[in-house]
Amino acid sequence: MERLLLTQSGPVLLVIKTFGAFSSTTIRLSSCFYGTGETFLFSFSPELKVFKWTGSNTFFMKGDADLLVIGGGSGKFGLWLDGDLYHGGSHRCETFDNEILSPQEQFFIRDLEVWALT
Repeated sequence: MERLLLTQSGPVLLVIKTFGAFSSTTIRLSSCFYGTGETFLFSFSPELKVFKWTGSNTFFMKGDADLLVIGGGSGKFGLWLDGDLYHGGSHRCETFDNEILSPQEQFFIRDLEVWALT
């Protein structure tokens, strides 16, 4: 995913079956958190719920070859994906005060789509 996004610049929409994230900035490799308050998490099962930035921290996104995380605080991530894009997880986090996005805190990724918006 990272290699494909290296040539993109602009917002990114990431969807895993019935939930996902929007980032107003491109997903990139970084050892520290980056992004803006326009980033949010969402779920649309059974109905659309959007979890916007609470203003409590700026832990929007961080990623390397092994892990992509979106939202954080107190050691918990709103959404995380492993580097192979086979496993992920969701926890309530301070950045978005979100509900757990998936039926279980950890899950196998079956369907993943990423749209780079230009």
